[in-house]
This record gives sequence, structure tokens and C-alpha cells, in this order.
Amino acid sequence: MPPENPKKIVLSKELHRGMEVVSFQFDKDETLIRQVKALPGATWSQSRKFWYVPAEGFKLNAVFNAFRGLAWVDYSALRAGKENLVSRTAAEINTLPELTASAALHLQDFDRWLRHKRYSASTIKTYTGSLQSFLRWLGERSADSVGRDEVVAYVNEHIIANKLSFSYQNQVINSLKLFYGQVLYSRLDVGTLERPRREHKLPNVLSKAEVKAILEAPTNLKHRTMLSLIYACGLRRSELLNLKPQDVDSRRHLLIIRNAKGRKDRVVPISDKLIAMLRDYYKAYKPELWLFEGQKAGVPYSEESLAMVLKKALQLCKISKPVTLHWLRHSYATHLLEGGTDLRYIQELLGHKSSKTTEIYTHVSQKSLQQIRSPFDDL
Repeated sequence: MPPENPKKIVLSKELHRGMEVVSFQFDKDETLIRQVKALPGATWSQSRKFWYVPAEGFKLNAVFNAFRGLAWVDYSALRAGKENLVSRTAAEINTLPELTASAALHLQDFDRWLRHKRYSASTIKTYTGSLQSFLRWLGERSADSVGRDEVVAYVNEHIIANKLSFSYQNQVINSLKLFYGQVLYSRLDVGTLERPRREHKLPNVLSKAEVKAILEAPTNLKHRTMLSLIYACGLRRSELLNLKPQDVDSRRHLLIIRNAKGRKDRVVPISDKLIAMLRDYYKAYKPELWLFEGQKAGVPYSEESLAMVLKKALQLCKISKPVTLHWLRHSYATHLLEGGTDLRYIQELLGHKSSKTTEIYTHVSQKSLQQIRSPFDDL
């Protein structure tokens, strides 16, 4: 039984920005906000006005422990849908129809084709999830009879109406192009399917002083080494977690990044300072299979735990910016550019397929911007 006049937190399953999440909804309370923020992967949704965590790996017991004595946790929505959880789109109350039998077969065929083409597990999950949303939106209508008008209607009535992101819309169009162009071979002309106009957002970049403060904040050697390696080598989160001890070539001062985005391998230089840190870490933790392992040997460190490492580091050095792990990668690239490294080398170091992707860093380089003299100064 809940205590008399308790603070209340309602948990529910949502589909937010194309990802299944568990939302936390409660009246504004600073104590509860602090507790939610301490949960692994906790993020604030500005569009939905609630806190949420990824549904994958969600542990209800951890939530109970976090709010014991502080609030009553209402998880009835989760419990009611435990056997058949139905994802809901942003700001949507009515759920999409269930998949028809024929649509489920189409989804299986698409999954089989993606695996045959050796797409990565994360890409398969993203594309099949996007196609599933579209097929559920169709309801009883046959996927074989779909034309361009139905796709436009889905984008307007489902994606835009529910304020889903540009990137999610792009994922949907990518999945439909592959499904209808390579699997179903229907009358739909995939060439007429247009991706949304690209958003031109600048990368978030930290100053060198801010990076130094973040990297020096953790007292735990493993935590400090992980964050340092992300910045020092411009790594993606998945690239760090997939490293193995043999990927560190200390004699040649190189780090080998295997099977990264786009199934590409690449090498990046590592300094004597970083090699010394890695040696200290290896002696202390003696990892077996993965360079960074969780509490159990042979199990890689989790994404949620790594996010928590950064969050705690930000709290320790009192940086209030909404910094993510990818900010460290952006900062690495920008600081290289400001230090005079050629853009073509930076492209190789980051593993970008196109130079256009790397060119975004020219727009945030202080060195370039500070050379521009404002006409205001000549008045």
C-alpha cells in the first residue's frame, strides 16, 4: 500500500524518436528529478515533457530502490501490457493496429534479406522497427497495393503529427526504399520517395579546458581511461565498447578499430601518455575478452553504465551543459582542426565515408572564426 498523500510516479511504455522507452511522469519535484537523473540512460524529452530511459535493459527493481521512501511508483501500465506491450508514438493515445498475418510475413522476409546482405544488428533492428510501424499504420490494407500517396499520408499523419524526428523519418524512408525496391518488388516506385530536407545542425564542441576537467574528474581508473580514450582517439561509444586488448598496438603507437560504422576498420594514433594510462589500467583490471568489461569477466561494459560514468564526471566538475559522449568525439575533431591537422586526415581518423560529413567542423573551429574581422570594428 502506498503511504498517505504520497508523491506519485507513473511509468508507461512509449515509442519516442523511433526508440522504445519507459517514461517517468510526475509533478515537478527537485528531489525526484535528482533521483531520475541518476538512473542509467535517463534523458529529458523537451517535446514530450517527461523523463525516460531505454526500454531495453530496463529494471523495475532498480526504480523501486531509487524511489523507496520518496514516492509511490505506479507501474500498472507496464504490468498490464507485460505480455503484449504495444509501442505508442509521441503524443499518441490510440495505439497502432496490430500487424496482420501477411504483414508479419513481409517483416520476416525483410529481416531475412537484411541479414543476407550482412547489415549490422543495430541497422536491422532500426529498419525492421521502422517498417513495422508503417505496416501497422496500414492496418488491413495490403502492402502490395501501396503507392507514393500512402507513404506521404503516413509521414504527415503519423510522423509529423506526432512530432517524430527528422532522423526517424529518414530511417523510415530508407527502410521503405529497401523493402519495396529489393524485397517486395511492388508497384511503388521507390525513386519517388523523398527523404526529409536535411537539418544543418552544428556539432557540440567543448573547450580544451572543459575536456580536461571532465577527463580528470573520475577517481576510478577505468572510468578515467574510457573517457580519455573516447576523446584521445575520437571514438564512437560502440567503438570503445567493442575494443579488445589486442587492438592496442603499443609498439606502433596505434589503436585498431575493427568493424566500425559501415563495417570498416581503421587505425588511429595513440600517444605515449595514453599508452601509459592503458598499461596502468590493464595491470589493475586484467581484462580478458574485452578491453573494458563489466562486473563479470568476458562481458563488455554496458552503454548505460558508460553514460552514467560521463554523467557523474560532469557533476564532479560542475559542468551543466547537456554533454553526451559524442561531444568528446566532436571536440577531438575540432581541436585537431584548430591545431592545423588537414581535414582529409581528420576524415580518415573519424572514419567518415564522405568529406562533407567532416566539413561540419570547419563551422565551429575557433581558429577560423577568430580570423574574421567584424565590419563593426571599423566604424
